[in-house]
Amino acid sequence: MAPPLLLLQDIALTFGGTPLLEQASLSVSSGERLCLVGRNGSGKSTLLKIAAGLITPDRGQRFLQPGTTLRYLPQEPDLTGFSTTSAYVEAGLAPGDDTYRAQYLLEQLGLAGTEDPTRLSGGEARRAALARLLAPEPDILLLDEPTNHLDLPVIEWLESELRSLRSALVLISHDRRFMETLSRATVWLDRGTTRRLEQGFAAFEEWRDTVFEEEERDRHKLDRRIAQENDWLRYGVTARRKRNQGRLRALHAMRQERRDARRAVGDVKMTVSEGDISGKLVIEAVNISKSYGTEPVVRDLSIRIARGDRIGIVGRNGAGKTTLINMLTGQLAPDSGTVKIGANVAMASLDQGRAGLDPDVTLRDALTGGGSDTVMVGGTPKHVMSYLKDFLFTPDQANMPIGKLSGGERGRLMLARALAQPSNLLVLDEPTNDLDLETLDLLEEMIDSYSGTVILVSHDRDFLDRTVTSVLMAEGQGRWHDYAGGYSDMLAQRGAGVETTSRGNGGGAAGKVAGQAAASRSEQDERNAPKTKLSFRDKHALESLPGRMAALERDIAKLKAVLDDPDLYARDPARFAKASQAMSKAEADLAASEEEWLRLEMLREEIESGG
Repeated sequence: MAPPLLLLQDIALTFGGTPLLEQASLSVSSGERLCLVGRNGSGKSTLLKIAAGLITPDRGQRFLQPGTTLRYLPQEPDLTGFSTTSAYVEAGLAPGDDTYRAQYLLEQLGLAGTEDPTRLSGGEARRAALARLLAPEPDILLLDEPTNHLDLPVIEWLESELRSLRSALVLISHDRRFMETLSRATVWLDRGTTRRLEQGFAAFEEWRDTVFEEEERDRHKLDRRIAQENDWLRYGVTARRKRNQGRLRALHAMRQERRDARRAVGDVKMTVSEGDISGKLVIEAVNISKSYGTEPVVRDLSIRIARGDRIGIVGRNGAGKTTLINMLTGQLAPDSGTVKIGANVAMASLDQGRAGLDPDVTLRDALTGGGSDTVMVGGTPKHVMSYLKDFLFTPDQANMPIGKLSGGERGRLMLARALAQPSNLLVLDEPTNDLDLETLDLLEEMIDSYSGTVILVSHDRDFLDRTVTSVLMAEGQGRWHDYAGGYSDMLAQRGAGVETTSRGNGGGAAGKVAGQAAASRSEQDERNAPKTKLSFRDKHALESLPGRMAALERDIAKLKAVLDDPDLYARDPARFAKASQAMSKAEADLAASEEEWLRLEMLREEIESGG
């Protein structure tokens, strides 16, 4: 086995007197695809920063193979000190790196390269940081929540781009589908230590549950042994004058072991306060339209939402998802058309910006309104400390200002507030932001058991598949289409993902232009439209493919020399199988590269000859 490029061993770190990491390890070899998972607050981001060399642990070793290039994507990229996004991205290139690739990545991510970094939205800053990260094609990529603030077109593009890279990946994400697609091994950070599974994230949850079951069995065995020894201590010793001091010391050791045992963090107890039953018809919109200036956001949309429906709203950033929700719920009047709200509808909502949270207010006051120790949950008073515990907050946090909470903690607090309101219509705008996997599971179960109606906006494909009965998709230029089923069903019906509506996203100038252009013509028109010049992507591919083909030919020659050994299979069948698989892949890659180069070369000649 090849030596690791990056190795963390016996890592320990303590914050504020509480151990965060104890005996944590991480090993990354060339080309490996790892996902790093764990509860919110378990130390995943901290371990990734230690791997990046940004934090020095209290104990342990970090080793990076000399000559290895490593790039780290933080949750909050810092673009200060750069005049444009292009300057920011190119500053991450080393001598000899391809500047065309930097411009190609900006183009693919919906940025022109001329944007002022001080005026970027969170999504635009994240896309610029991704371009800077990917442009050098480093040996190791450390990605902390790379899909945060990104919409589905960019997430799908990023997924495809990362799959095509040779770089090793270490990935933290709350997006199940993203991790399932990209990971080949899983590192689980739990109670300060790490465990490794040599399978991707798809196998993680079953493995985790098995580990917890085994731990619970071990605890029961220890409890029984302690009970037996307690009986001996009470009754056996009194029957004899001389105590068995060795057995007594063993009992004390078991008790200490039981006290010291660190259980898994508790589960969120998530319930929703349901109001009276609404009428059968919850919302009916007839030919509603809305424009801002000359840009249509919603155009001639008609939809009926019945009691019990679960509607997922999907589209690129800036498509008008929040505007549409506000019109459907009566908070914003359409320019034309009508919206009818059914009888007895009581709405509870969660906004994606967590706008209702005052950073100076304490958790207790945020839930009670101040001056009280009780929260009304479904019309029934409940002590605020008990309700906070249901959402994994400790008693010490009750009087903590909201501004000191992590993103995941703020998300749980917003859920706690929204779910305490009696409702039969639940409106959730990006509810999965910053939530860990266990909390997502509970939210999915809550939505499933909720007897009312749910309207939600999400970029999480797996979450949509697990929760909604239909998807309302932004097709561009204000057009929306309703698809039966979840996200995967929508893909099957459309024959393509969200990325086909536009490459532009999230408010950047290039993104808006690209989005409007893509939405104004069909895919067939796009294919048939004559090209006047090669795109950055095609130009880069045409220039880089000969080098890639030459490298593949060298790899094939080396593998052929290995396989020419007539005794290899008998001596080392595993190496023979590995070399055979590598040979097949290299030959397939070479054939595909040659075909792509030929297509681009013909396209170049056609453009230069004028058609």
